[in-house]
Amino acid sequence: MKDTKKMVQLAVLVAIIAVMSFTPLGFLPIGPVTITLMIIPVAVAAIVVGPAGGAIAGGVWGLCAFLRIIFGLSPFFAQFLNINPIFTVVLMLFPRILAGWISGLVYLAFRRFKNKTLAAMAGSVAAPLCNTILFVGTWILLFGRTDLFIATYGDAVWVAIVAIIGINAPIEAAFGLLTGTAISRSLIHFFPDKKSVTEKG
Repeated sequence: MKDTKKMVQLAVLVAIIAVMSFTPLGFLPIGPVTITLMIIPVAVAAIVVGPAGGAIAGGVWGLCAFLRIIFGLSPFFAQFLNINPIFTVVLMLFPRILAGWISGLVYLAFRRFKNKTLAAMAGSVAAPLCNTILFVGTWILLFGRTDLFIATYGDAVWVAIVAIIGINAPIEAAFGLLTGTAISRSLIHFFPDKKSVTEKG
């Protein structure tokens, strides 16, 4: 994080996340499902800056998600805020921070194969998959026994959860694979670090 270049890149990506979080640019409606696109700059930060950068970018996204609740832009999750504010903060922050961090670790693991494109693809897919699974898991853990949760999903809670993961995760992973890989791969190409100079792909 002492590298000025990486700090500038992270600052730009964080600014992009903030803009996307409060504008339609961050959300893509596909039928009954709304895909959140903020995970893409989180993945790019994880790949270009490193796991710490991914965690910071994920934290900023989580903070923006919480502010959306405060500002009345997420009516559904505002109901959870009324139930337990601390749990709501954890729900908004924890999955996003961890997803960014894991994405960076996955990228570093695949970079051992000396192929920057393959590593970028792996990191770009890991971010949305981890985010969806961790978010839904944390959601169930913290709010699964609340009256609101039960009233919303009833006996079909596991069907709903499987549907959310089964629909959102593949679509977001596909977008991450295409856009995250292209953006991060381009940044790595034009702004290589010492390790990536010797890699192929």
